Amino acid sequence: MAFDHKGRVVVIMGVSGAGKSTIGDMLAKVLNCSFLDADDFHPLSNKEKMSQGIPLSDEDRIPWLETLRGVLKDKLDNGKTVILGCSSLQKHYREILRSADADYVHGSYASRVQFVLLDAKADVLAARLEKRAAEGKHFMPATLLQSQLESLNIDEGEGIFKVDATLSPLIIVSKIQTFLFSDFEQTTGNRDC
Repeated sequence: MAFDHKGRVVVIMGVSGAGKSTIGDMLAKVLNCSFLDADDFHPLSNKEKMSQGIPLSDEDRIPWLETLRGVLKDKLDNGKTVILGCSSLQKHYREILRSADADYVHGSYASRVQFVLLDAKADVLAARLEKRAAEGKHFMPATLLQSQLESLNIDEGEGIFKVDATLSPLIIVSKIQTFLFSDFEQTTGNRDC
């Protein structure tokens, strides 16, 4: 089940512990497309900084986001639909990813790269991160959560779809699907998705 012949990117965004990888992987399976985890594209130096509790700077993030943009551009140019799990905390980071769409006009927010925010309260996220760290499942410690929450910047004009990340994963995926297909119908007039 793909959206259209031009391809599309859906970025599942949010701070660490929101469920980006879980939801992104589930959504990709439902939509029969690929899932990319942005963490897999971090250079070792970024992973080392985060594992030591050091927040990344723009100098760390921008080259990583540009690499992701290149991967997404290739997917879009080949008519592929892809789900990306990526924090995308600030508007200028999202603009880099949106520009993977060759037709994107900077600042218009009308792109084949769309964003879905998994939203949850800090205490829920901290508990998830502590559990994940205890299981040895991620390189980022819970101590960086506050800096991520402080960095999260959403402009209502961007049209980012927000979903309560405390819902069950199946309900979250269903809500995202409903959003994506209603948006696709509105922008293309196509109801045969």
